[in-house]
Amino acid sequence: MRIGFLLNPVAGMGGRVGLKGTDGKVAEARARGAEPRAPDRARRALDALAERAPDAELLAWGDPMGATEAREAGFAPEVLGEPADSDAGSDAEDTRRAVDAFREAGVDLVLFVGGDGTAADVAEALEGSDVPMLGVPAGVKVYSSVFAVSPEDAAYVATTFERAERREVMDIDEDDYREGEVHPELRAVAHVPVAERLQSGKQTGGGTVESLATGVADDVRARPETTWVLGPGSTVGEVKEQLGFEGSPIGVDVYRDGDVLALDAAEAEILDSLGEDNVIVVTPIGGQGFVFGRGNPQLSPAVIRECDLEIVASRDKLDDLRVLRVDTDDPELDEALRGWVKVRVGRFERRMMKVV
Repeated sequence: MRIGFLLNPVAGMGGRVGLKGTDGKVAEARARGAEPRAPDRARRALDALAERAPDAELLAWGDPMGATEAREAGFAPEVLGEPADSDAGSDAEDTRRAVDAFREAGVDLVLFVGGDGTAADVAEALEGSDVPMLGVPAGVKVYSSVFAVSPEDAAYVATTFERAERREVMDIDEDDYREGEVHPELRAVAHVPVAERLQSGKQTGGGTVESLATGVADDVRARPETTWVLGPGSTVGEVKEQLGFEGSPIGVDVYRDGDVLALDAAEAEILDSLGEDNVIVVTPIGGQGFVFGRGNPQLSPAVIRECDLEIVASRDKLDDLRVLRVDTDDPELDEALRGWVKVRVGRFERRMMKVV
């Protein structure tokens, strides 16, 4: 099997420092102390690929777009080219050039590491071709249905799929996203391996959440010593409204005993605000079921380990989900979070859901 592999080295960098994406914000992300996320996720996918298919023929693009990660995983990749400016990282044109080269070399699959923007660039370069594409999720926003659930799942799908189907590539304007406006737009339709370990596209759950939010707000007021880390989304946004403040609709806010300790907080601000008793309140993404790992990278493994977890969701949203999912960048933490959990669906009611 011939696989064209490429990495967007800056994908997801802006997440933990509160930038909600990296498009046009790489320098600012670095100034805030952001660390690359995508290379580690690339290594996880490639390590799993090497274990499952050590004889796979890997074609790659020059550093920092994946050649080193491929070699570190034990492959001897054929490097077909280099990014225009290796010191600057990569851009959309580098991605398209790499995919064009992979197509000409006759690959069976393009495996890429990035977010929705990278997916759109890959799909554009593959337009008119039957070559399938598969994403290793590394971006802050991952709405497209061309991604595996986790890096390890990407390796599984890449080595087991037998056919491909057409799926949607979605993306959003990150400037609008930072202002709280989320309007996913169809960017392309691409051939993607058929597998159960692919995530669904983002959907919107229906149903009122007022009584649910009332129950959470009651708990918050009853525990004044507890620090509440309130995640993004309209469901948790209703909780913030009932607590009497206008929260960040797509960010993380920290609240304790009537005070907003941090608004639209980055990982470091959240950690600085925590006390002895802390609770994360988060809602899964509709249609996908992700509790961690999509849209809330500020809730890092370090934050999660310091907190208890309260998952909230409307009944309608859960009706559309078979399971919940986590993808925290920490496989050990992911494993610890898996299993049956209680999800608040009303002021007092809860429903059992399985995290896989």
